[in-house]
Amino acid sequence: MSNEAADAVRPEGPLEDLEHWEEFLQQVYPEDQTSFETSKPKSEFRDYRKEARPSVKEFYRLNHTHQTFDFVQQKKKQYLSLDKRRMGIWEAMEYLNTLVDESDPDTDLSQIEQLLQAAETARADKQPRWFILTCLIHDLGKILCLWGEPQWAVVGDTFVVGCKYSDKIVFPEFFAANPDSTNPRYQTETGIYESGCGLDKVHLSWGHDEYLYNVVKDYLPTEALYMIRYHSFYPWHREGAYAHLTNEKDRAELAWVQRFNPYDLYSKATERPDLAKLKPFYQELIDEYFPKQLRW
Repeated sequence: MSNEAADAVRPEGPLEDLEHWEEFLQQVYPEDQTSFETSKPKSEFRDYRKEARPSVKEFYRLNHTHQTFDFVQQKKKQYLSLDKRRMGIWEAMEYLNTLVDESDPDTDLSQIEQLLQAAETARADKQPRWFILTCLIHDLGKILCLWGEPQWAVVGDTFVVGCKYSDKIVFPEFFAANPDSTNPRYQTETGIYESGCGLDKVHLSWGHDEYLYNVVKDYLPTEALYMIRYHSFYPWHREGAYAHLTNEKDRAELAWVQRFNPYDLYSKATERPDLAKLKPFYQELIDEYFPKQLRW
């Protein structure tokens, strides 16, 4: 590993711990509600505004204020040329492991251990090998934090930019400060898009999902790529929003994104995976699908 990866880096932003975003999602989307339920009365939903930490609210305020259409285009131009570095998947996992959240490192699981927990849960459930691999790598795009990106530009529930904001997005009131909210072109139901155009033609708020999708898109099955690209797109796969922009392919692959979600959100445990014991299996799995080095 280079000297760049030798020193621990703390993510820039209001969250004391990146895991606080996922803990918040667990409050909004309880484990027993694994897909959107349009008939559920409002009285049965927990009031996430009251339960959210102040740091989580500030995170969403920054995310909803600064994730504009132009910002997304800027970040795609900056990162999707994939010219930051070359490294293999396991090396990328070790690189991500230098990201330290603002919490006690003696009690919190490392980044690699969190990835292994998701993968091991899928493995225990006898999911396909490519599915297990997807669980292992799905958060590697968080290395954007190591390149100076603030938390609100790396994690967070993604949403469509370039059209009207869905009221299914958490804390939708924070969009009032987003410059796009005053642009009439961006505030119709379809905005700059066409009905049924398909999610591949739609721009989502920038983050680790889209970045990693572009790194691995030549190597994994379509189902895995949907899981990676849209696993943070909660307004779509948990709330049923933006259906008017989807096409037949999106609707067919939605079930895979929903199948993946519990492994992403609910697989964490206190028991530490045995890294030395597990590495040979996962290195073999990585080699089955990926070359020795990828462009990042």
